[in-house]
Amino acid sequence: MATSQGVNVLRYSALFAGVFYGLYHQSTLNTQARAAQIEREYKRQESLIERAKTEFKNKNSPPKKDENSVISDPNDPRFDLEALLKATAAETAK
Repeated sequence: MATSQGVNVLRYSALFAGVFYGLYHQSTLNTQARAAQIEREYKRQESLIERAKTEFKNKNSPPKKDENSVISDPNDPRFDLEALLKATAAETAK
């Protein structure tokens, strides 16, 4: 059962070609997985930054002033004693 040298060369060539293709394909898959992981991490950080900006904006924005709201803090520069007294009188009259 002697096989010719040509058949052996063909077998080993196919084997090595398969091994090299497998290595190349695995390398490509790993590169794609790394790129996808980097993209997911970037998107996550981007969403965290957006959420932090929104929280900061909500925290530092002036409170919405209702027409009925009265500033009762005397240290506030917008404090109005007359408006506070009128609001207190209106509440007690109810």
